[in-house]
Amino acid sequence: MPALASHRKPRTRVRTTAPAIGLTTAALASVTLLSTQSAVAAPDPKPSVEDVQKKVDDLYRQAGTATQRYNQAKEASATQRAKVDALLDDVAKRADKLNDARRTLGTYAAAQYRSGSIAPSATFFLADDPQSYFDQSQLMDRMTSRQQKAITDFRTQQAKAAKKRAEAVRSLETLTTTQATLRTSKQDVQTKLGEARTLLSKLTAEEKARLAEIERKKEAEAKRKAQELAKQQAAAKAEADRKAEEAAKESGSGSGTGTGTGSDSGATTKAEQVLAFARAQIGKPYVWGATGPASYDCSGLTQAAWKAAGVDIPRTTWDQVGIGTRVATADLRPGDLVFFYDDISHVGIYKGDGMMIHAPKPGANVREESIYYMPIYGSVRPA
Repeated sequence: MPALASHRKPRTRVRTTAPAIGLTTAALASVTLLSTQSAVAAPDPKPSVEDVQKKVDDLYRQAGTATQRYNQAKEASATQRAKVDALLDDVAKRADKLNDARRTLGTYAAAQYRSGSIAPSATFFLADDPQSYFDQSQLMDRMTSRQQKAITDFRTQQAKAAKKRAEAVRSLETLTTTQATLRTSKQDVQTKLGEARTLLSKLTAEEKARLAEIERKKEAEAKRKAQELAKQQAAAKAEADRKAEEAAKESGSGSGTGTGTGSDSGATTKAEQVLAFARAQIGKPYVWGATGPASYDCSGLTQAAWKAAGVDIPRTTWDQVGIGTRVATADLRPGDLVFFYDDISHVGIYKGDGMMIHAPKPGANVREESIYYMPIYGSVRPA
């Protein structure tokens, strides 16, 4: 009999996928590790020359703002120091007067002791708090009018001396706070300038050349705008002169040339003196906090120039912008002050034709430059 075939299905072998899973995990881990290493190893992108220029300009502007804070704190510190010294002198004088009044009281006390009537009045004279005895009518009856005046003088001097001492203490506290602000502002200036120097030191020779080219283009554009303003001002002046001449002819008063008020003449003379002084400073270095004569910061130069014309103006740009008369850019005259940036951290002296004389920034000298080199905030005519 032939053997029967088996009807059982052959056993199939199932392959495990564990090795594949392990391989995939390892591969992913390797990719992640490589990606992480690449990210860590990738250096920060180097800023462009244009970015460096913008950053440096911004740092110089911030340093200019910090310089004005320094100037403000320095001026306030000097004013407060003078006030404290005066108060301390006053306190010393009042202490002398108080001691004189105390000696007078001691003389009366000694006289009463010798006369045998020391009991209540001597206690009154020598007490630390004479007020507690002053209201006692029995004691007042025993005093002469001269003694009563001595008591009144003593109490008056004592109260004034105490008031002045308290005022001196408050002024000393204010001085301490102002000096702390002065130190902070000084450090802020030095930090900003240090950051700017660091950025510039990292530039290659080629990058420095490109930066210089950017500066030249910026200066050229600023000069072009200055020339446009000069043309506009010249045209406006010619038109004003023409109208003045026509008005003079109609009124029969002559050509109208050579006329002008005494006030205008005086203002012109002052402006000429301001510009003469400013021109004489060209070439001197910018130094933050300096007021001359060897070096200047921006507001130090403007203050010194107007002082040379006999006009005292404040020390900082923030105070200078609030004096005199506000003037539109189109109406600028020589000697006017032109302020820059939204924070009013820079100022120059208008010389005409869209140009100014100013102390620009650390590392630069006092020079002539277009008023359009920086964003204009506004202008004033001090006198």
